[in-house]
Parts: sequence; structure tokens; C-alpha cells
Amino acid sequence: MEKDNNNISSQMRKGMLEYCVLLTLRQNGACYPNDLISRLGEVRMIVVEGTIYTLLNRLRKEGKLEYEWQESPKGPPRKYYHLTPTGEKALEEMTLVWDELAFAVNSLRPKELPEN
Repeated sequence: MEKDNNNISSQMRKGMLEYCVLLTLRQNGACYPNDLISRLGEVRMIVVEGTIYTLLNRLRKEGKLEYEWQESPKGPPRKYYHLTPTGEKALEEMTLVWDELAFAVNSLRPKELPEN
């Protein structure tokens, strides 16, 4: 049963990851990928490095993100990602969809969940 719960959690998180990354960038401004991973981890949205880099590259290719190089106090310069106007528009659209989905799901859930 625990394996099933982990798979369900993983699949649901994957579906929300793009939205959460865009929300984090809007809230925090330009971020280095490891900072994104840390901030998402603070809200229990666990993400691994390979996943975040793949997502950031896709979002950049779609025009939702851009990056700029910034000097690092610990080694070579780093890419800091930020939202583009296209990313802002996508985030607004995702927020509308999220609000509709959250309303629908919450409407279907019982007010009190049964105890196990």
C-alpha cells in the first residue's frame, strides 16, 4: 500500500511541478536551480536536480523563462532563471485552471474524512 501511495504522490506532484516552479519564480524573482529545489522542498514539494533542469530547459524553449549568468561567490558563474511575459501569461492561465480544479475536487470531498 505504501508503494501505491508513493506512486500516486509522485504522479500528482509531477503534474503540478511546472505550476509550482512558475509560482516560485514569480514570488522570489530570479532563482538558481538549487534555490528552486530548496524553496520547493520547504513546502514539501520534493524535486530532484535532473527533473528541475529538464523542466527549466523545456520552459526556456517554450519562451516562459529566460536566464542570465551571475557571478557566484563559490565557483563559476551560475544561470538564474526568471519569468518572461509569456511565462507570466501561462502562470495566470494555470492559476485559473488550478482554481477551477481545486473548487471541483474540494466540492467532491466529504467535509470530514473518515478515520482509518
